Amino acid sequence: MKYIVVVVLGVFFLSCSQYQKLLKSTDYELKYKKAMEYYAAEDYIKATTLFQELISIYRGSDKAEILTYSYADALFGMKDYIMAEYYYSQLVKTYPASDYGEECQFQIAYCKYMMSPKARLDQTYTYESINDFQLFINLYPSSARVAEATRLMDVMRDKLVYKSYLNAKLYFNLGTYMGNNYLSAVIAAQNSLKEFPDTKYREELSFLILEAKYIQSVESIEEKQKDRLREAIDEYYSFINEYPQSKFLKKAEIIHQNSERLLENL
Repeated sequence: MKYIVVVVLGVFFLSCSQYQKLLKSTDYELKYKKAMEYYAAEDYIKATTLFQELISIYRGSDKAEILTYSYADALFGMKDYIMAEYYYSQLVKTYPASDYGEECQFQIAYCKYMMSPKARLDQTYTYESINDFQLFINLYPSSARVAEATRLMDVMRDKLVYKSYLNAKLYFNLGTYMGNNYLSAVIAAQNSLKEFPDTKYREELSFLILEAKYIQSVESIEEKQKDRLREAIDEYYSFINEYPQSKFLKKAEIIHQNSERLLENL
């Protein structure tokens, strides 16, 4: 075992020594060859270090295109999505007829997909990812990756809807704190349903509208209470017509019964 350890350490230090010599070398053809070998072996740290120098050395040559693509792809392999997206974009702009164009256009969107944060956070990358996937589909409608791009767009849209649901829920939870937040919850949820009518959160958003309208009616001043109770009742019928087997059915029935009772007593 000691012998094996010594051999392994010897190979490691020899490899490091050879790599340091390579970095100092002015033999750019050798650097290019070794960079491609490191890239193929998924040794992205060594590959990107070499690619970074070689891109400027071979700018304008027949090697520039593949170097840009390989550098972008290695950065992606290192999960440096910001710089990977930048170099994929550079390749598309610099070489519009490139054989790597389709792959790079997809990867531009995919980098932003990977940078899209949790729903509670800013969703700039989410919007950009959707737009870039749509651009990819428009540019390459026959691509084998159209289905994947469409699926990832749906994932991003669901995240946006979930964020809007969380926003509506936040208004709902604030209640009457510093204003009528139930009305804001209704508006936020309705806007989500208009923008994303097929969302998987449609039932949750629809029930939130019903519940917010009911509570708003209960807490209204007398002059507005009748109209708002009728609105809540109308919302109940709309809800059960769309979701007769809803997981919120019991709560919806209680809201309906209470609304009818309150209306009768006014």
